[in-house]
Parts: sequence; structure tokens; C-alpha cells
Amino acid sequence: MDLAKVKNIIFDLGGVIINIDYNKSVQELQKYSPEGRTIAFSQKAQSELFDLFETGVSTPAQFRRHLREEYNLQATDQQLDDAWNAMLLDIPKERIDLLLELGKNYRIFLMSNTNAIHLERFNAIVAHSFTIPSLDSLFEKTYYSHLIGKRKPDALVFEEIIAQNGLQKDETLFIDDSIQHIESARNVGLQTLHLQPPLTINEFFKDVIQ
Repeated sequence: MDLAKVKNIIFDLGGVIINIDYNKSVQELQKYSPEGRTIAFSQKAQSELFDLFETGVSTPAQFRRHLREEYNLQATDQQLDDAWNAMLLDIPKERIDLLLELGKNYRIFLMSNTNAIHLERFNAIVAHSFTIPSLDSLFEKTYYSHLIGKRKPDALVFEEIIAQNGLQKDETLFIDDSIQHIESARNVGLQTLHLQPPLTINEFFKDVIQ
């Protein structure tokens, strides 16, 4: 990786900026399944109903209905939302501080596979914990899968970000914790960082930010 050449950085959100535990949501949702059905959702793969929600094809109301129908869940709307949001943990302050610093010297963007229920929760976490107006305020532009109708690892996601913002691929670093997304970005021609524990973005950029 030629970090000296990097002028633009595209960040993933979950597992990169916000701490996340996919199993927590799976476990919470399964509590509402009298038959103990396995919820087909993980970091690497998921069933179609989650894809539909993450690309904005289905609304929150439709997503809840699909969950109930697919897994015979017996839960209120609020219980389903709380269970779905259980995977979202905290955003360490040092990551917010890092993004504020990086934004002074780089063009920084956000690209997240997410959905309407999670986005509301993200912004609630930010509003409760920090003095910035919103998550979006940290970036030049944000791309949320349910709002753009596409999700990683679709190569078109990266091509559109590059084209819309006039970026050079070899000057653009993409950071994600999912290998399938990293491979897609690499095939497009971006520089990539597969962020795996214990490495954090603060550790990676420690020599860049003085």
C-alpha cells in the first residue's frame, strides 16, 4: 500500500468506526422464535430479506413483516427494532477525533451497507455521545446502501463514488472489515485495508496524525 499517494479515504461504518457484534442481533431475534429457528444473517452472508432491506427495496414495516413470516417471530415492532439494533455497540471518541483530523488533509467518505432502522440508531448514538451535529457531518459525502439502492460488494458502488466525486482510483484508500468488500474494491483498482482486530483505524493512522 502506497499511503503517501493517498488523497481520498472511503470508510466502512460497522466494525471500522462503530463497534459491532452481529451475533447479538441474531441471538436477540431468535428469542422471539418459539421454534428456535436459525436467523440467516452474518457478516459474510445473509438471506434475501436482509438484502432487500439494505438496498431500500423494503421499508421498515415490510422488513418486520418479512422477519415475522420467515422466522415465525412473535414480537412487537419495538422489540424487533431493539433486537435488530442489538448488534450496534459504541463509537469510541478517539475514532471521531481521528476522522475530524483526517478530514483536514484528506477527502473522506463513508460507504455503509445499512438500513433505515440502523441509520436512525447510528444518529442517536452520535447525538447522545458527541457534540457533532450528525454522523454525516464528519464526511464530505456519505453513501448508505438503502438510500442509493446498491450494496457492497457490488463493484458499481465503488465506481459510482469514484465517478461522482472525481477521484483517482490509485489515490483512494478503501477501509472495511469484510474481506468480500475488500476484494471487490481491490478489483476495481482502489487501494485497500482489510481492518481486522486488534488493528483499529487509530492504530493504522497513528503515524499520519501528529
